[in-house]
Amino acid sequence: MPFTRYAAFLSAAALALGAPLHAQTSEGTQVTQPTSPPTAEKRDHSYSHHGITIADPYHWLKDQSYPTVDDEDVLEHLKAENAWFEARMEPHQPLVDELFGEMKARIKEDDSTVPQRRGDWLYWSEFEEGAEYRKYYRKPVAGGDPVLILDENELAKDVEYFRLGAFSVSQNGRYLAYSADTNGSERFTARIKDLQTGELLPDEIPGTLSGLVWVKNDTALVYGTADDNWRVHDATMHVLGTPVSEDVELYRETQDEGFRVGSGLSAQEDWLIVSTGDNETSEVRLVPADDPTAEPILVKPRTKGVEYDVDVRDGTLWVHTNDDHVNFRLATASLETPGEWTTLIAGSDEFYLTDFDLFKDFYVTEGRLRGLDQIQLRSYADPALVKPVAFAEASFSAGLDNNPEYDQDKLRISYESMVTPDSVYDYHVASGELELLKQQEIPSGYDADLYTTERVEIAARDGTMIPVSVVMRKDRPQTGPLHLYAYGAYGYAVPPGFSTTRLSLIDRGFAYAIAHIRGGDDLGRKWYLQGKLNERTNTFNDFVDVAKGLVAKGYTEKGRISISGGSAGGELMGVVANTDPDLWGAVVAHVPFVDVLNTMLDADLPLTPVEWPEWGNPIESKQAFAYILSYSPYDQVVAQDYPPMLVTAGLNDPRVTYWEPAKWVAKLRELKTDDNELLLKTNMGAGHGGKSGRFQSIRETAEEVAFILWQMDMTE
Repeated sequence: MPFTRYAAFLSAAALALGAPLHAQTSEGTQVTQPTSPPTAEKRDHSYSHHGITIADPYHWLKDQSYPTVDDEDVLEHLKAENAWFEARMEPHQPLVDELFGEMKARIKEDDSTVPQRRGDWLYWSEFEEGAEYRKYYRKPVAGGDPVLILDENELAKDVEYFRLGAFSVSQNGRYLAYSADTNGSERFTARIKDLQTGELLPDEIPGTLSGLVWVKNDTALVYGTADDNWRVHDATMHVLGTPVSEDVELYRETQDEGFRVGSGLSAQEDWLIVSTGDNETSEVRLVPADDPTAEPILVKPRTKGVEYDVDVRDGTLWVHTNDDHVNFRLATASLETPGEWTTLIAGSDEFYLTDFDLFKDFYVTEGRLRGLDQIQLRSYADPALVKPVAFAEASFSAGLDNNPEYDQDKLRISYESMVTPDSVYDYHVASGELELLKQQEIPSGYDADLYTTERVEIAARDGTMIPVSVVMRKDRPQTGPLHLYAYGAYGYAVPPGFSTTRLSLIDRGFAYAIAHIRGGDDLGRKWYLQGKLNERTNTFNDFVDVAKGLVAKGYTEKGRISISGGSAGGELMGVVANTDPDLWGAVVAHVPFVDVLNTMLDADLPLTPVEWPEWGNPIESKQAFAYILSYSPYDQVVAQDYPPMLVTAGLNDPRVTYWEPAKWVAKLRELKTDDNELLLKTNMGAGHGGKSGRFQSIRETAEEVAFILWQMDMTE
């Protein structure tokens, strides 16, 4: 997946806001709280394209020295909005604390992952009680004591924000390469640890934005760096013990500015796979993993609209591509003629082939059938022999988990549903037995029999049937409140998964619904294509029509619906708040992509060129300009009543820049004709995903739920 506005908010469980601001300074001095919301100054600014002139009086909120944000006027305005957020939320702090307490009580604090074998070692991670971050361990398969190999808590102790990026153990098990972001800017610094001695090597690679791939018999790493616009255009090799200045560039993307480069190893770890592409086109090269500077093999030159990814087994190339069917096919080829592909599994209108994995004695295909996840084991000898992994529930989310070894006689699988907590299985290939290894524990208690989940279909205005996943208590009154969530972009299908934080709404009488709207690929690749570019408004219409359909079916009532979405899903929130404001009882927009036209007109912004295939290029196309203008939430704010709204931003966010929500809120404050709450909170030390740390994140969720309950008159 290219680096896009694809966000941390894509999970159906995502209900995250920024951590609460307090009414005291760090020295305990009381701060005078504001009594009215801030008003952003209007400054004359306009721009013209294709003979159309647009006024943009809040353009000044974009700091012209970005990515440095040091304009005092900008910072003071953001601080004033934060102070207003604090003042309005302060009376509801007891509710936030109550929600935080119950959400935290559902978390097993001293939790750990299921150990998994790689080579001579078993690897796993643990949370200690009260800890914000993980510790990573391993122990010999042959027996022995656990060894701590990385402690996120230690790495995070002196920083406000911490996020672990890549985590890669060398094939011989001696070295650990990892990367970390300490300010939310999504620029990671890579380090290497000798696991035999416990020492950190002096090698330090700044500015990475990629995986870390071991090559050259574990003497070198392949990585990619973020340029000034957070674009990875390179695959570069660092040899251990040498200066970074001497690193060797293996590949650089020079043809297409919007393409991104990524690297990985083949199933047998004998080939380095270097891929480049954007949201609709790809191109792949292969080089021997033990000789990465050798002449690369180009699998097939890029063709606009053709996506493909590859793997290699015993000298045969395997290709997953949409070249002759929108739902992809699986093909093979020889390394001598890598561009001549012979179909192994043909594309299908019914089955959406999303991925494949090669193992020694079998291979696995993953996909979706009628929107439900499928895992299928297949024989190399007999392509017609298909062994599906069966699950009992009617709606669920399932997929291959961590399976790091090529020679496997059992597969690690993850599974959950809207009523079944996250579960880890081993699937025994010979017998077909699913062995439950672990199910998410909920210390405060959870009785699945109290809840019910449904999958319904609702007709959109063009007649298309939109699937909706719903979970609620069995004793919920009919037409009670309902929370509706969706994303609807980049071909991401929101899984009908489990969430402990969601229970704080459901146990208070809410139904929780996920709208599987077009723009995601829930029902196949066409489902995605029907929600992008010139069909983008299908996404917004689907969401509104689902809400109206749920009202018509008696799930809830008009005005009793709270909604949330983040990033591109925040764009969705902005559009539907403009078009159908009276439907919503509360709107939460996380880091919302709402200044769409301005962003797509600015080729110097980090993500804009790679985004044109998704949204259109309004610089070159008058039609794209007019179409984006017709729905861009910031541009379509009008003088009307709006529902209560909570909006978040991250000052260091490279995906949705902080000024998008800031400008949007400023314009809403100017034009809206109601007295409903409008709050903006900017995390001044974080990025796209809000605060880091598991408990900080939960407190953010508690704030959001408190806002929804407050606005829906359900605080008693």
